[in-house]
Amino acid sequence: MDNKVMELAVALGQAIKEDERIKKMEAAKAAFDSDKGIQSLILEYNTQRVALGEEYKKDTQDKEFIEVINKRIDELYNSIVTNEVFIAYNATQDEVNKFMNEVNGEITFQITGERPCTHDCSSCHSDCGHHH
Repeated sequence: MDNKVMELAVALGQAIKEDERIKKMEAAKAAFDSDKGIQSLILEYNTQRVALGEEYKKDTQDKEFIEVINKRIDELYNSIVTNEVFIAYNATQDEVNKFMNEVNGEITFQITGERPCTHDCSSCHSDCGHHH
């Protein structure tokens, strides 16, 4: 690869790293990783899923046991996805993903002269050929 291209890639990477969206996501991830409550829920959720998988592998399955595990998995899932720390982390990840898609779209546009369709055509002003 051309040295100039690599230099620009490094500069772009550094600029992206300094973006507030990235910093917010890193802070939300740190809060998520250090929250013992959410981590405990996730650990139990994963353990219950493994136990469920093991039960399904058996020749004779305990339907009552499966029902109890499924109920607990549902409870854990609901506790996880409604947890404020999880919601905040997930929201910042979505924001960063949108930002990175915009960056990649701009790079693609600069290379090809065409904007990628986001399926809502807000970035291409309906010039992408995508029909609604």
